[in-house]
Amino acid sequence: MISKLKRSVLAMPGSNARALEKGKTLKADVLMFELEDGVAEAAKETARAQVAEAVKGGGYGDRQIVVRVNARGSEWYKPDIAAIAPTGPDAIVIPKVNSRDDILKAAADIVAAGAPFKTKLWAMIETPRAIFDIEKIASAADDPASRLEALVLGPNDIAKSTRARLTPGRPALLPWLSAGVLAARVHDIEIIDGIYNDFNDEAGLRREAEQGRDMGFDGKMLIHPNQIAPVNEIFAPSAEEVDFARRILAIFEEPENLEKGVAQIDGKMVERLHLDIARRTLALMEAAG
Repeated sequence: MISKLKRSVLAMPGSNARALEKGKTLKADVLMFELEDGVAEAAKETARAQVAEAVKGGGYGDRQIVVRVNARGSEWYKPDIAAIAPTGPDAIVIPKVNSRDDILKAAADIVAAGAPFKTKLWAMIETPRAIFDIEKIASAADDPASRLEALVLGPNDIAKSTRARLTPGRPALLPWLSAGVLAARVHDIEIIDGIYNDFNDEAGLRREAEQGRDMGFDGKMLIHPNQIAPVNEIFAPSAEEVDFARRILAIFEEPENLEKGVAQIDGKMVERLHLDIARRTLALMEAAG
């Protein structure tokens, strides 16, 4: 059963108190309060205090609240963990993860700082090393102590560190994006596609979100509220997909098909594997309301 969708993950700078308050009215599945790249060094302490207060204060309804802290090894990481972990966000996002060990150490850090059991970890995949070892990183989820729930791909950072060019269709990144999806599926965790930079270009956003959906991503990281509605729509089943899923369930429930491995709908062969896909489609529809 799918209980919490992650179609839209909106990054919000923790230094912007008005943005944190506005998040209570936005229809994103996930709000990612940002302490890392989206916050200037001079504003780190203010952002940390404001985010901790916002998480403790609540008022965000069914939205999932995650906090991206600064990278392990930075001067801000330990103060971030000490302030944020005890407030109990849904997840803490660790940037620039390079190894399975990074996840296990971060999990130990948040437990030591008093994070409740519900607080999971998300890993940002942003470096060539992380791409090379993506399956090993995802394998941390096999250990419940890791709390690893999701991977988040960072195309901008990956492009910068590899010197790949971010061109329409992202051809240079496709093998790496696919590797991330495969690793997530092997270890039964979720995976979020990275941001689309031009928040005024809805057509381009839709093309890239559709590409990510078709590749198997569970959602997309966003940088502007205007990106929420298109992405929520794209990562939810269409009316046609829901109708076909219902027809698949119905045909396999017919007495003559109860023991069959295949059936026909409109001249198309459907197998029992399509039944599993249909059930997931309907579960996504229900979760999306």
